[in-house]
Amino acid sequence: MTSNEIRSSFLEYFRKQGHTIVPSASVVPAEDPTLMFTNAGMNQFKDVFLGMGQREYKRAVDTQKCIRVSGKHNDLEEVGYDAHHHTFFEMLGNWSFGDYYKREAIAYAWELVTEIWKVPKDRLWATIHLDDDEAEALWIEETDLPAARIRRFDKDNFWEMGDTGPCGPCSEIFIDLGPEACVTPNQPHECGPNTCDRYREFWNLVFIQYNRDADGTLHPLPEKHVDTGMGFERMVAILQGVDSDYKTDVFSPLLDAVANITNQPYVDNHRGVPHRVIADHARCLTFAIGDGVMPSNEGRGYVIRRILRRAVLYGKKLGMDAPFIYHLVDKVTELLGDAFPDVLPRREFIKQTIQGEEGRFHHTLDRGLQRLEDVLESLGTQNQSVLRGERAFELYDTFGFPLDLTQILAREHGFSVDEEGFNKSMTQQRERSRAAWEAAGGSGKGDEVYADVFKESGKTEFLGYEHVSTEAETIALIQGDELVSSVHKGDEVSVILNRTPFYGESGGQVGDVGMLESSNAKLEVIDTIKPVPDLYVHKCKVIEGELTPQTTVEAKIDAARRSQIAVSHTATHILHSALRAALGSHVGQAGSLVEAGRLRFDFTHYEAVSAALLGEIESFMNDKVRLNSDIQIDSMPLQQAKERGALAFFGDKYGDIVRVVQTGDYSVELCGGTHLRATGEIGLIKIISESSIAAGVRRIEALTGAAAYQETRAQDDTLLALANLLKTQKHLTPERVEKLLQDNRELGRYIQALQEKLATSQVVGLIQDAEVVDGFRVVASTIENTDRNGLRRLVDELKNRIESGVIVLASEGEDEAAFIAGVTADLVKSKGLQAGKIIQEVTRLADGRGGGRPELAQGGSKNPGKVKGAIEAVVKIVADQQEG
Repeated sequence: MTSNEIRSSFLEYFRKQGHTIVPSASVVPAEDPTLMFTNAGMNQFKDVFLGMGQREYKRAVDTQKCIRVSGKHNDLEEVGYDAHHHTFFEMLGNWSFGDYYKREAIAYAWELVTEIWKVPKDRLWATIHLDDDEAEALWIEETDLPAARIRRFDKDNFWEMGDTGPCGPCSEIFIDLGPEACVTPNQPHECGPNTCDRYREFWNLVFIQYNRDADGTLHPLPEKHVDTGMGFERMVAILQGVDSDYKTDVFSPLLDAVANITNQPYVDNHRGVPHRVIADHARCLTFAIGDGVMPSNEGRGYVIRRILRRAVLYGKKLGMDAPFIYHLVDKVTELLGDAFPDVLPRREFIKQTIQGEEGRFHHTLDRGLQRLEDVLESLGTQNQSVLRGERAFELYDTFGFPLDLTQILAREHGFSVDEEGFNKSMTQQRERSRAAWEAAGGSGKGDEVYADVFKESGKTEFLGYEHVSTEAETIALIQGDELVSSVHKGDEVSVILNRTPFYGESGGQVGDVGMLESSNAKLEVIDTIKPVPDLYVHKCKVIEGELTPQTTVEAKIDAARRSQIAVSHTATHILHSALRAALGSHVGQAGSLVEAGRLRFDFTHYEAVSAALLGEIESFMNDKVRLNSDIQIDSMPLQQAKERGALAFFGDKYGDIVRVVQTGDYSVELCGGTHLRATGEIGLIKIISESSIAAGVRRIEALTGAAAYQETRAQDDTLLALANLLKTQKHLTPERVEKLLQDNRELGRYIQALQEKLATSQVVGLIQDAEVVDGFRVVASTIENTDRNGLRRLVDELKNRIESGVIVLASEGEDEAAFIAGVTADLVKSKGLQAGKIIQEVTRLADGRGGGRPELAQGGSKNPGKVKGAIEAVVKIVADQQEG
């Protein structure tokens, strides 16, 4: 079977068992700040397991794009060196949400593996949790697996999402690869699952039946779930009868492409490590960048940059000194585009991003190699033979050098590398990164109280698309992380209602504000958030009275503000469409902020947008505003929306039924925000800035509606005032300003020439007034109407004229003074005089500071009143500083 046939047969088998085939989620976890990358198929269903979300279906199946780049299960440095570690991989999985349980999960797995895929039954083993008698009985009842090939383990067969929360026993399926796969055949050990590499695990069936509380106690869940995960590449290797993932048709076409591009044939041994690293990393880069991760110096972007640089370094081992990895994107999308079609429209952008990053790194790489050579040379002069681990890690962290490359280069020069020290530095860096990541995104602990409310009361009914006010009941009052029974005047509180017209911040749109009023209390709503999907939390301040749970309130939003926000949100959709029309279909949203009168839109693009293009984009938007196109909003299944051409926004999480916002015939977006009825209601859109916020990510900020008009009016008033000052017409103002600037530049040059002429005319007098100290002249004087540059030119002229001497000149301003000192080269050598030391002493006497080179130095003072005394002391300072 080909890999595509294996994937399809997995999905089709479970579809026939009543499972809904769901698309892969992005490799960027939506609404989960605790994860850097999607690393398992269950990530997109985490909210269901935590009791914070629901789905329209009870059974699901998918193939999920995953990235694992660190940790005990997949270390980046292992990729390419063994047969099964990868940065990017697919995870096949099937799920039951409170539907079937252990019996069906085991039966389905056995039937698919043995009946559909024809894996020999006598090569299969299973492991179960130490105390899971039920699972053992079901394996024996539902399959042909004998009890002798069922093993029990403790921690290896108990799955937990975290220290607390959903958990349960798991059952893993192994295949016996035969005695030849045992890596320690001559050492005493027991060959078996979890004890010998001869037995390879390929499917994990997790039975989620408990909730672990803070003190470690396990409580049975009201609903039991099934979560299974199968490594796709590993399964393909098993079914295609090979001992390495890289020998399957998942990787072999990519390895051939690497060989063709580098003109270096691939061999399946240690010499093939560079090919394997590059092939693996090309897959990871393609899908990470395709899902919106741009190479940068922090967070996810830093990880992707490191992966790309690692691939470049291994490319150098194959003689590649110019960008080449981007050529592999076409092969990656050819192989995986059918399975993950979202990557196809962004192919060219991915290539451009990788090519640009490669080119920049090649420049960095040269500096890194020079740095390593300098360090090794320094060690050699110190008679040391070991490169310290922290130095090796510096090369890794700053220049992307993997440890093995540093070891090779060091060994070529006769040095070894402190590997233990390197690993220690690596561990410390990971701890810092994880702490920073959690600090930025939060650990999620504060959401526990909201999760409890959601489990108890269910989701909030949102009425805000049709209503600006409604009668509702208070479900819960929360202060800090605790439920409270009442709040009073002056208190700040989070209020949860059974229904609400308040939009909760999401999709870039800010939350609504407004009022909650009961017969006894009045609360100002200062923000609305959704810490848990479908749970709306009103952040309030009690203005008067007392509020308790189960109280009826009138919930009323600030309708005028909401209308202004809708103006900005509809304008954001038009901007997205305008950017794609002007720059290309690779443009995708990378973040946004939608608020009253203003929008901010981050998008993927590889260069600055010119002023001319910005003008075209702004014209496009306002043309669409004047067309007054209808805005049509519909709800439909996600797949139907994608077939209709709807664009998804970065970082948003979409359910099975999605809201589609269509603006005219030029924009179709998946969006849960609030919008206008027609584009004409926007009035005006005014772009105010375009900038870079990261490599490959640009930002446009714009004003909308009344705010855009007010900005345009203010600019027009400013232009009119300027025209009046210049006594010209508004449209002639630029020409008039340019003429004034040109006149000013010419006047400046004329004044400078006069000052230089005046200063030069003083040279003769300064030389005549010079004092002689031990056979050489000392010129010390204050020069009027001369800036620091003029002083420097005068010092140079005096040095040329007197041939041997010391010059110290000063110039006084209203509240500061400048000093310049010069010493001719002969006195630096024969007398040991240094302009830097002289200027230090002189400026100190004027309460200032200075320094510089032996032949020229400068300084300054904020006390012009002391300049005269400092200059008068120059001769003595020079006399004291000369060396005999």
